[in-house]
Amino acid sequence: MRVEPDDPTGDWTREGVFEVDPGVYRIPLPLPHDGLRAVNVYALRDSNGVVLIDSGWAIAADRERLDRALAALECSFRDIRRFLITHVHRDHYALAVALRREYGGQIALGAGEKPAIALLSSPDRRPLAEHGEMMARCGADELAAWVRRRSADVRIDPNEWEPPDVWLEETAVPLGERTLQALPTPGHTRGHVVFIDEAAGLFFAGDHVLPHITPSIGFESPAAPLPLADYLRSLNLVRALPDRRLLPAHGPVQPTVHARVDELLEHHARRLDECAAIVAGDSLTPFQVARRMTWTRRQRAFDDLDPFNQILAVTETVAHLDVLVTQKRLRCQEVDGVCRYSST
Repeated sequence: MRVEPDDPTGDWTREGVFEVDPGVYRIPLPLPHDGLRAVNVYALRDSNGVVLIDSGWAIAADRERLDRALAALECSFRDIRRFLITHVHRDHYALAVALRREYGGQIALGAGEKPAIALLSSPDRRPLAEHGEMMARCGADELAAWVRRRSADVRIDPNEWEPPDVWLEETAVPLGERTLQALPTPGHTRGHVVFIDEAAGLFFAGDHVLPHITPSIGFESPAAPLPLADYLRSLNLVRALPDRRLLPAHGPVQPTVHARVDELLEHHARRLDECAAIVAGDSLTPFQVARRMTWTRRQRAFDDLDPFNQILAVTETVAHLDVLVTQKRLRCQEVDGVCRYSST
């Protein structure tokens, strides 16, 4: 493997080490499912070693590919001195925890992820149980039953979710020859952070701003009260900053953050209007609303989605409905443990 210039027009998932900027390298690592095929880990190299922004999943394929990539940079796992993690999801956090056990290196994670780490590392946690309860409240009984069946088969290792060494708030992160700014951007998760290299004009976006897809909203444990409201505030916060190159966790590097933020804000405004129009003159559960909408860039019918993606669709729908309640465009009433939304 050799270092290549980054080509945003090529296959962003292919194995390699791609130089985005002097001393900044994009390393795509594979993911073990069909939806997202890879996650971008960014290596920042200087005379003091390597800093990784996100780390990949703790699976053999990611570890082996990262090992080869670091070798192309004439480095190894022992040279990683810090892991800066955008959020707690497994494809970003898990390999950092595994490598820290073996080789050291400091992990930094957003302070807003404290509740998630506490829950995920609890030996008494029932995997997926929270999502089954949410599906029941959303009127999706079949999905709730599917989650309960899956939960019975899932085994977790609480040690996978060790806490970081540093809990990040909004702060400068000195890295020897460069300084990054950590900026909390809750929404996709409670503790999501982005990292900004002001001098180089780089915006390490994690899952906050993705070039081709919208990040899931509301699918986390414990869930935030109003995750979409958090996400929209974070998008507007980023939009008010100077524009920079977009270095996303999934997808190719893009020349502008602002253009994609504008598209995301417009998308969610349309979805809010769509939800309000579906509910108009009726009293519907989030499951019923989700079934009347189309999903993904391909405009797929809800019933054509697999159960996991149906759950994501329902959680995203309830996130939009709850924002409409705060805007006084809808009201919510719980009937026999099920939430129903109607026009005001």
